[in-house]
Amino acid sequence: MPQRHSKNNNDLAFFTYEEKRKLGYGTQRERLGKDSIKPFDACCLCLKPFIDPLCCQKGHVFCKECILECLLAQKKDIKRKLAAHAAQQNQEKEEQEEKLMLQKARELEAFDQQNHGAVPQYNNDKSNTHDKNGFHGANSVKVTSYEEEALRDMKAFWLPSATPGASVKVEAPSTDTICPEGKEKLKLKALFPIYFTEDTGNGQKKTRSSDSNYICPSCKVTLTNTMSLVALTTCGHVFCKKCADKFVATDRVCLVCSRECKVRNLVPLERGGTGFAGHDDKLEATDFKHLGSGTGLGLVKPVPRGL
Repeated sequence: MPQRHSKNNNDLAFFTYEEKRKLGYGTQRERLGKDSIKPFDACCLCLKPFIDPLCCQKGHVFCKECILECLLAQKKDIKRKLAAHAAQQNQEKEEQEEKLMLQKARELEAFDQQNHGAVPQYNNDKSNTHDKNGFHGANSVKVTSYEEEALRDMKAFWLPSATPGASVKVEAPSTDTICPEGKEKLKLKALFPIYFTEDTGNGQKKTRSSDSNYICPSCKVTLTNTMSLVALTTCGHVFCKKCADKFVATDRVCLVCSRECKVRNLVPLERGGTGFAGHDDKLEATDFKHLGSGTGLGLVKPVPRGL
């Protein structure tokens, strides 16, 4: 009878290489298909064909309504965080003032107890008979308010009413709105509208209402995800990168409206990428899976797609 192959041997006390491979151990890579890539004429937020597109200085394109709603929501969130931070600061200030008032009351009560009590008490820091609770010896009298305050501040894990709670500290938030795609600072005045040139000379009918054939106004080539696009911040017209480098950057004039521009006004548009899919040179989805040390339980640590 032939011996069992090592790939089928599963009665060992440790995981073999074949068993780990079948369980998905290690790094798994998968090249993203067309369905995982966003079209160049789609909004980065709603992933639909954009309406009145606005572009940031990093080349991310959004619908006008989508980006305005996003910035407005960020401002409301910043306002809420600022209010929470201000309330926390006021609470800390009130607690500090209350502590100072309690400390003064204790000093006055100790002074009154020392002057009008039955047995005078002497505050001697060098005396060894002074303990943490305020006792000075056998003849000393402990104030009742101290006991009440100690019971009130007591932290007991076995009593639901005295269980200590962790205080959540609210950090001072940033007042800058950020781009939802590039994660850099973004202001409304930094956005500029862009205009694509539609192919009106083609007599073919559109199969869907969302299908739009955009062309480069210079070379009349149909724009796709495989091409690098450049937009002008001065007028918003979009060209392919070859025409932009060959004509616009050289002549420093827009080929559509003849408006003067500079090299810094050329903004390359980001194409085909979202926060959940890679693009350009990052078209691989990578997942790293670790099984753990001798447990047999799979601890999966996913790596974001496109990284």
